[in-house]
Amino acid sequence: MRIVSFGFQTWGRKTLQALIDSEHEVVFAVTHPASEDSYKGIWSDSVEELAREHGIPVHLTERADAETIDLVKRTEPDVIVVNSWYTWMPPELYEMPTYGTLNLHDSLLPKFTGFSPVLWALISGASEFGLTVHRMDDQLDTGDILVQHSLPIGPQATGTELVLAGMELIPAALNEALEALSSGTVQWRPQDKAARTYFHKRSDRDSRIDWNWRATDLERFVRALSSPYPRAFSYYRGERIEVLESSVSAARYGGTPGRVIVQEGGGVVVSGPEAHRGDNHGLLITRVRTADGVEHSGAEFFRRGGYLTDAAE
Repeated sequence: MRIVSFGFQTWGRKTLQALIDSEHEVVFAVTHPASEDSYKGIWSDSVEELAREHGIPVHLTERADAETIDLVKRTEPDVIVVNSWYTWMPPELYEMPTYGTLNLHDSLLPKFTGFSPVLWALISGASEFGLTVHRMDDQLDTGDILVQHSLPIGPQATGTELVLAGMELIPAALNEALEALSSGTVQWRPQDKAARTYFHKRSDRDSRIDWNWRATDLERFVRALSSPYPRAFSYYRGERIEVLESSVSAARYGGTPGRVIVQEGGGVVVSGPEAHRGDNHGLLITRVRTADGVEHSGAEFFRRGGYLTDAAE
């Protein structure tokens, strides 16, 4: 089959590599220009570079505009494959190929449509995540499913570890989907729209710790926002600090949400929701980083006690 690739960042590059390694012909690649956006810069392996290394014509554009549509049409594709494309694609484009357009989304649809699905899955307490290959339609991540591969979310997994593991699902899932198309054995599975969940783009505000969350939720939150992602943060004595390592306290505590209560297990316990009842676990913070980039042990840094707050005070 003749394939056109639409993709960006490391997801797009790994998808293009899988297509190159397949038995099919990649006739054209479309990608976004390099971006300085904080999230787009995290996994920034170049699709353009890989395409040029293999002599594949490549087009850089922010949007699927009239020029892009015309260039794709000239290649006479059998299928378009999309992964990590940030802007809307019109029906004129995704319905153009003989087999339509396949989109790769790193969640088990219909759950976690939208943005940063792996991080949100870990933050929300999901037990598994994965990769879905589905047919593109007129909404975001809602088309009929062709292939799904899943992985468990382990009790100590970080967001970065899960993202990398999810990327490794791309070649096998994509090859399975392409084989189904080329062999005529496709079995499309409509999504249950009532079960759909959507998550928005993450920004700096979304990394701020909410001390009204349970300690179990906050511990996952800290693990989800692992390097190179913007780390979980709060404010202590007027200074923004990043929480790098944490766990759930062994004992139960009472007090006020955000209060540094006591040392435990090499760190300090910060109280959470309904702390006044005295029957909840707290977040045990063992390692933090200050604005100057210096890392500190939780027990030493918080030795003066006090409160962690939503803003500098």
